[in-house]
Amino acid sequence: MFRVEELGISSLLAPVSFALAEQEILMVSGVSGSGKSLLLRALADLEPHSGQAWLNLEEQAAFPSPVWRRRVMWFPAETAWWEDAVLAHYPQAAIENDQAWLLSGLSALGLSKSILKQAVTALSSGEKQRLALLRGLAFRPKVLLLDEVTANLEPNTTLAVEALVQRYLAEAGGCAVWVSHDPAQAERLASRQLTLSKISAS
Repeated sequence: MFRVEELGISSLLAPVSFALAEQEILMVSGVSGSGKSLLLRALADLEPHSGQAWLNLEEQAAFPSPVWRRRVMWFPAETAWWEDAVLAHYPQAAIENDQAWLLSGLSALGLSKSILKQAVTALSSGEKQRLALLRGLAFRPKVLLLDEVTANLEPNTTLAVEALVQRYLAEAGGCAVWVSHDPAQAERLASRQLTLSKISAS
């Protein structure tokens, strides 16, 4: 469903190729500076890059950039918040028409419904990570580009996030590219693995 051929960024990211079927997870690892986050940003068409990507046989170039980024969505390690209240960051359709899904997701991540009424400034970093993940999933992307989304979480909460992502991929018929420094996490989740290396200076 998601295929990438020779996608790279000159002098920053060596070209990579892979193909993922529904429910598959590509776990990406590598030393600091090897381009893991750059890869995710390039896949989301947020960085100029070479190579090609296809979603369900449609080439990336066929999609307007905003449409591609909703379907192939980047979940950065540092979460972004631009309103004072948590609830203001969620799509209206999720609030009005899909409350059961939203509440189920909160429960699965160990969060109460009342957290939606809180101010962002009152959240812990772990709460922000979980809420940002759920916020992105509410847009129903087909490909999840997950950049260390469990880095600040306790072991049990990490397992809850992993279970939620796997359930989402099964329900949505999606796949994921997941950057992680945790070998145990890769062992649990990886359908396949990709290890990036730094490009040598010429």
